[in-house]
Amino acid sequence: MSVLEEIKYRLRQDNAVIKIIMINVMVFIAFAFIHVIFYLANSRDTSHWITRLFMLPASLGNLIYQPWSIFTYMFLHEGLLHILFNMIWLYWFGQLFQQYLGNAKTYRVYLLGGFFGALLYILFFNIFPAFSASVGQSYALGASAGVLAIVVATATLLPDYRISLFLLGSVKLKYIALFSVLLDLINIPNGNAGGHIAHLGGAAFGYVFIKFLYSKSPYVNAFNRFFGDIASWFKPKPKMKIHHRTTYMRVENNKKPSQHEIDMILDKISKNGYESLSKTEKEILFKASKD
Repeated sequence: MSVLEEIKYRLRQDNAVIKIIMINVMVFIAFAFIHVIFYLANSRDTSHWITRLFMLPASLGNLIYQPWSIFTYMFLHEGLLHILFNMIWLYWFGQLFQQYLGNAKTYRVYLLGGFFGALLYILFFNIFPAFSASVGQSYALGASAGVLAIVVATATLLPDYRISLFLLGSVKLKYIALFSVLLDLINIPNGNAGGHIAHLGGAAFGYVFIKFLYSKSPYVNAFNRFFGDIASWFKPKPKMKIHHRTTYMRVENNKKPSQHEIDMILDKISKNGYESLSKTEKEILFKASKD
């Protein structure tokens, strides 16, 4: 299988985490080639101008002319280490999140986490005096807000779930998430303030998302529907199939799981892990993850 065929195969797989990672990597490679081409043409200013079109400006005046950047910025990275660490965190926590809540909610948390990270970044830079001198020149890029939304959402869902870390041993997810949030908070004055603020916006959304996961609020449902539609862009398109007429009738149980059932299952996962679930409970959780 060639590299191109491998990429096509991976993109066709119904795995939200792998698909988000591959899109980030392909965008990184594409912009790397753009930088090389314009560098050889001795036109680096043009290269930076093209990249900036997809970065998120803090200035509302600049944002008006590139509103798409509130989404495109979360797929851009400025260096190999930047994308490497983001994608490693996304893979570790994203696979765990996806295992429990499915693809659709993985897309939603990543996209909404990046979106709310962008909003908090813009809000802070336009309100607080500390940023008044730099708001016109400040731009944000990176998947970190979406990734941290996944990290915090996973830790909120499974606070006592343990993973092994090098030199530290077994650590609960809630402590990893708390350390990450505190690190961003205390580092706001120490450089890359915009990045740290966006991270906190993503983290806040990840926490709220789990707390209101099965809320009946029309506002929450409206957000879920809107970003669910955007997430559907990433899903593989089913191929057309021809079915011959048969003489039997297929009956399915489409009863939706109740709020109480979901809460009990999530509580059981948090305390005892996914493997403690019965076959019926796993089926209920799987059905809920498709909503």
